[in-house]
Amino acid sequence: MPYSTISTLEEFMDGLKRRNPGEHEFHQAVYEVVQSVLPFIIDKPEYRDAQIMERLTEPDRIITFRVCWQDDEGQVRVNRGYRVQHCNAIGPYKGGIRFHKSVTQSVLKFLAFEQTFKNSLTGLPMGGGKGGSDFNPKGKSDSEVMRFCQAFMTELHRHIGPHTDVPAGDIGVGAREVSYMFGQYLRLENEFVGVLTGKGLAFGGSLIRTEATGYGCVYYCQDMLRHAGQDVEGKTAVVSGSGNVAQYTVEKVNHLGGKVVTLSDSSGFIHDPEGIDAEKLEWVKDLKENRRGRISEYAQEFGCEFFEGQRPWAVPCDLAFPCATQNEINEDDAKALIANGVIAVAEGANMPSEQGAIDAYIDARIMFGPSKAANAGGVAVSGLEMTQNSMRLSWSRDELDQRLREIMMNIHDQCVEYGQEEGWVNYLQGSNVAGFVKVADAMLAYGVV
Repeated sequence: MPYSTISTLEEFMDGLKRRNPGEHEFHQAVYEVVQSVLPFIIDKPEYRDAQIMERLTEPDRIITFRVCWQDDEGQVRVNRGYRVQHCNAIGPYKGGIRFHKSVTQSVLKFLAFEQTFKNSLTGLPMGGGKGGSDFNPKGKSDSEVMRFCQAFMTELHRHIGPHTDVPAGDIGVGAREVSYMFGQYLRLENEFVGVLTGKGLAFGGSLIRTEATGYGCVYYCQDMLRHAGQDVEGKTAVVSGSGNVAQYTVEKVNHLGGKVVTLSDSSGFIHDPEGIDAEKLEWVKDLKENRRGRISEYAQEFGCEFFEGQRPWAVPCDLAFPCATQNEINEDDAKALIANGVIAVAEGANMPSEQGAIDAYIDARIMFGPSKAANAGGVAVSGLEMTQNSMRLSWSRDELDQRLREIMMNIHDQCVEYGQEEGWVNYLQGSNVAGFVKVADAMLAYGVV
């Protein structure tokens, strides 16, 4: 049905679901964007007539491939690999690679779709993409992970390049995995280029890339609070997760004078009313990065309570930072946060709030920083890594942190521009519309391609 005749969100979503049956995560991500963008473009024929939303909900291409590798016992294993190249209207495809048993085409399409708007918001010339495999690195030896990464890159290398598609890490893909993939790319292509980001500092990586998503999320929350005449200092925060993003969210909240009282993993969460200070945080980093332990060990070490199989959203707080995974906050969780006095939610993970939770935030008019805006710090510094690789130079930690701070402030200001309503800022609407406009204008300029 031509876009100009579609008058309701429901009609648009019905068509999307017919074209993409069973892809529930992708449906959710599209709905969250289109409900904001549709009212914005309904009286703008240049976007309607060019079918921009239809084109943006159809990836440029999806590459699916077999990954064969051998485990330490010599057994042949088979996994499925993907790369979703969603949109390169404003730059080469850019987005992480995820290794996790939950990886499906639907999950990667939602992530690539989100990435397109997130990258647009940074102001850097990057399109949107995402990739990964249903390979689970947990419990695998270093040799097994290396063999899998090499097999994965053997196929992927023909579809990527510094001016075409620049992957990075994501869940299950850290410095070790990126290094193995980059080494295999060098072996296959015989050229040293910035084809991956999140590399080690010894071979083209960037300072503060590890910290960037967590730091950026807190910077964005700080900007929301300051716009409302408040600050992070003195506030109590709950954080989910205990990996990279959660750790550096805690670190930056501490730097700004706040107090974080929770962390979690798939086994449950800890509640430390005294706060997770710098010393305790260093213990958590060692637990997760070196010993690969469970967060329940924190409760034993520091004498606080561990809540098995639960999430931290019933703990009273001023600020909430979901930093674990998608759909970790449902409508009841959101209502519990609101009832306990939360004033701001900033998403460190990708799409961690279900639609019911988002509706609850908007109805309560709390400050809500959606993931495409609040967690854009990681890809922003990845973009800066691409620039450093192209220029054959390396910026200092302070310079990169300042650039990150400026990017997050600019993202916040764009969201205010497009999300300002009477008496408050709808950051969800602001981020969706601001991210859309830049991509849509580029697509209009190219004609029908």
